[in-house]
Amino acid sequence: MSGLAWDAFARNLALAAAAALAVMLVTFAVAVRRGVHRVVDVAWGLAFTAVALVTWTASAGEGDTGRRALVTVLTSVWGLRLSWHIARRGRGHGEDPRYDALLAKAPGDRNRYALRKVYLLQGALVWLVSLPVQAAQYVRGGPAAFAWAGAVLWAAGMVFEAVGDAQLARFRADPAHRGRIMDRGLWRYTRHPNYFGDSCVWWGLFLLACAAPAPAAVSAVSPVVMTALLVKGSGKALLERHMGGRPGYAEYRARTSGFFPLPPRRRP
Repeated sequence: MSGLAWDAFARNLALAAAAALAVMLVTFAVAVRRGVHRVVDVAWGLAFTAVALVTWTASAGEGDTGRRALVTVLTSVWGLRLSWHIARRGRGHGEDPRYDALLAKAPGDRNRYALRKVYLLQGALVWLVSLPVQAAQYVRGGPAAFAWAGAVLWAAGMVFEAVGDAQLARFRADPAHRGRIMDRGLWRYTRHPNYFGDSCVWWGLFLLACAAPAPAAVSAVSPVVMTALLVKGSGKALLERHMGGRPGYAEYRARTSGFFPLPPRRRP
């Protein structure tokens, strides 16, 4: 019979919160030691991976084994790739300008301010956004169609995210492209293929929890919040404010879709 193992799922909410908090506190200690808070971006994917693995262990005997394995693997692959990419991209760089600007507002100790405004907040977001990862592992039975659809959507999102990141990295590595706007490959069809892909990943993980109405209802907030963050929060909106003054960006923005991949406009 399909449904959600409510008692076990409720206990898992506390375990997931503890896992996310532990990753963020360890990262905070590393950041204070190094004097650079940009390392919290690396912890974002690691925290989701920790939640998935803790839930996998805690849900043994509760949900469908195949679905549990699938959501754990998909979440971990996404989280570890993202953390690896961000760590490699930030190697050798100083503090991220976003965190410099934020910490400049600190009324007292900068590290304590960062703990409250960055690490604890991101830990809470990890817990909230990971709800489908948790709920899917406690689903008892249910149709497999949603799981297959979720896996396909997840895969499409991973392609956009990973390929977009790789194309941008190669473009930036070429000195001939210094000062130019990346408008090739996937970036020709959307200004943010990586953010679009990230959104697809989380809508795909949400579908894995849709085998029954209860877990679907519990998890619906996750992809909505993640997509809002990517479009209106620290993703697309923040990056475009930073890029807005660069030569050629206004023309690129006029001819290229802001989020969903679309053919370039012929007449901006």
